[in-house]
Amino acid sequence: MGAAGFGLTSAACWGGSDFVGGLGARRAPALLVVASGHIVSALLLLALCFGIRVAVPGSSYLLYAAIGGFEGSLALAVFYRALAMGAMGLTAALTGLLTALIPVLFSLFYEGLPAPLTAVGLAMGLAAIWLITRLPAAKTPGAGGLRTPPAALLLGALAGVGFGAQLILFKMASPGGILWTMTSARVAGSAAMLLVLLVIPPKGRWQGFWLTGIAAGTLDTIGNLFYLRATQVGRLDVAALVCSLYPAGTILLAAVVLRERPSRRQMAGIALALAAVALLSV
Repeated sequence: MGAAGFGLTSAACWGGSDFVGGLGARRAPALLVVASGHIVSALLLLALCFGIRVAVPGSSYLLYAAIGGFEGSLALAVFYRALAMGAMGLTAALTGLLTALIPVLFSLFYEGLPAPLTAVGLAMGLAAIWLITRLPAAKTPGAGGLRTPPAALLLGALAGVGFGAQLILFKMASPGGILWTMTSARVAGSAAMLLVLLVIPPKGRWQGFWLTGIAAGTLDTIGNLFYLRATQVGRLDVAALVCSLYPAGTILLAAVVLRERPSRRQMAGIALALAAVALLSV
């Protein structure tokens, strides 16, 4: 299996994680769902690494992974804040596009230009991400729809840069071994989430989030594993872009489980994404 195949599996896991986490966020604050998944998966990864005595990599690899996990969790908190400030569609689309674009630009600079067919696939993938994540603004009585304030777009852009940087840092940490990379990232990410909860305690009931949090965290961890494997066998731009198609998995699960009909734009984006993955797999 090549980078596109591993990346598609990662996207499916990340999409499933967001779907399960979204269900949990309907009953408890979203940050609590994410934090519980981070903490439990971090403990399990630590137990696994020490239990099977995985060799500890060099400190630089652990540092790359820890920085990626820490700043990625902070970016997630920023993203949630951006979504809460107004209409979500444009903010989510901007964040999703930057998440994929930052690693693509980094890869072009350090790994050189891809083959022409791969370049076409990357361009199609970026367009697909925009179509999939761009939702119409929710309507409100007497208003022409919710506005997206500039501050929300700024925070969304910062979150996208943070997510993109996390994908780059994970790539840099991957030569140190997948298990320790995931463990270091998840421990640092758990610390970041606890810091956010301490500084900005979420409103609502602090109960009923553990099961969905653990399920979402498990799927997210498996997604991380396949993303790291994708970066080991192929180019960063291909791995990062295919993995960034994960919103398509969330949309499809919502359509099957919750009977939520995706928009025509989203269906066109999913079709374009499949075509992009086919090109990137050649």
